[in-house]
Amino acid sequence: MFSKEIYVSRRNELKKKVGSGLILLFGNNDSPNNYPANTYHFRQDSNFLYFVGLRREGLAAIIDVDNNQEYLFGNDIDINDIIWTGFVPSVKDLAASTGITNTAPMAALKTMIDAAKAKGQTIHFLPQYRHDLMIQLADLVGIHPLQSREKASVTLIKAIVSMRSIKKPEEIEELKKASDIGYLMHTTAMKLCAPGVTEKYIAGVIEGIAMSYGDGISFQAILSTHGEIQHGFPSYRPMEAGRLMLCDAGAESPENYCSDHTRVTPVSGKFTQQQRDLYAGVEAAHDWVIANARPGVKWLDIHLGSARVMTEHLKSLGLMKGDTEEAVMAGAHAMFSPCGLGHMMGMDVHDMEGLGQNYLGFDDEVQPSTQFGLCNLRCGRRLQEGFVMTDEPGLYFIPHLIDLWRSEKKFEQFINYDALEPWRNFGGIRIENDILITKDGCEIIGDKLIPYHPDDVEKFIEK
Repeated sequence: MFSKEIYVSRRNELKKKVGSGLILLFGNNDSPNNYPANTYHFRQDSNFLYFVGLRREGLAAIIDVDNNQEYLFGNDIDINDIIWTGFVPSVKDLAASTGITNTAPMAALKTMIDAAKAKGQTIHFLPQYRHDLMIQLADLVGIHPLQSREKASVTLIKAIVSMRSIKKPEEIEELKKASDIGYLMHTTAMKLCAPGVTEKYIAGVIEGIAMSYGDGISFQAILSTHGEIQHGFPSYRPMEAGRLMLCDAGAESPENYCSDHTRVTPVSGKFTQQQRDLYAGVEAAHDWVIANARPGVKWLDIHLGSARVMTEHLKSLGLMKGDTEEAVMAGAHAMFSPCGLGHMMGMDVHDMEGLGQNYLGFDDEVQPSTQFGLCNLRCGRRLQEGFVMTDEPGLYFIPHLIDLWRSEKKFEQFINYDALEPWRNFGGIRIENDILITKDGCEIIGDKLIPYHPDDVEKFIEK
């Protein structure tokens, strides 16, 4: 945990932003894997962590804005629990550690909610992503379990987004710790990359590093020689010489702040000329973002700027043609780059995405697009100092997408379909770093930079 004062301050700020009513925050429960007693690794809800800081399962908090009171609900463990898990502090002691004075067993939560409803108090709650909490919320406030998103408090969502989007110094330190773990993960993967080694083996090793140095992985590792698949999860298939291994992986710090990096490593140890040719376009787009991201600039414009850089490069390779601006505005480049440039980062690897992407990444000025490719951009609004974003441009050759667009004669004025055949089974390249928006620009988070320039990669993995 951070200091008690940090959580008290956060809750006080939340009260001011919400203004009135009762704020309900659920902690997570243990989640069964394949039978009740065999649970997944416990991960506390990020919003509960942000405002309460406690990692024990089976807790909930109420912030009564109208009466300036805070309550922690949960059941104390008994001797049968202690036998299996060891001693756990009482709910009262846990509450004291985070600056909450009022405690009650979980059964009393409904009593308080019912009393608040009877007095006409607004019950502010968030969208739920776990079905057990959807059911508990439904019992408390009288909605269908699947209505938690449509009935959630927009006031509370916007208040939390405004607070969690700006990372404070203590949070940035945790992000650096997560990045340091990510460095170990990725440099290990790069060293292990070789013909005959399985994707599954490398993914297992680096996920073990995340668990050894922090609280585990920030998401399931994407590791594949089929880099054109955005979520190419590792297989038992041995890697082949001449291919590229794309590794997209990250870790959580002890305080559950995330890292998210992507690197591409030549399985043979050396990039072919064709691989270098494409890599240069992604590298240039990545570095263009570093040079241009700053407060006040729309992330949508940063996304489009990186797309222009990659389109120009594809034209130099003979794969695209025509006017660059027209091609990007029409979305022709999305055949090679069908995803957004990046996303917010923090306590969630896609920070606060569960609260609703429109509240997080967009506003009255910038709205989501329905255009293919651009519709996958998770954030478009203006950057602010303290935002943490991922810079992850990529170029991909997706055979089924190529065939579909070619059959439809789509964007023939921009795409040289005849020139694509030698690239058809290339795979894909993505470079990703986590960046902090600073007063005058941005900086890559972490004390150690995972090699990503081709010569540096080859030198690093040299056997």
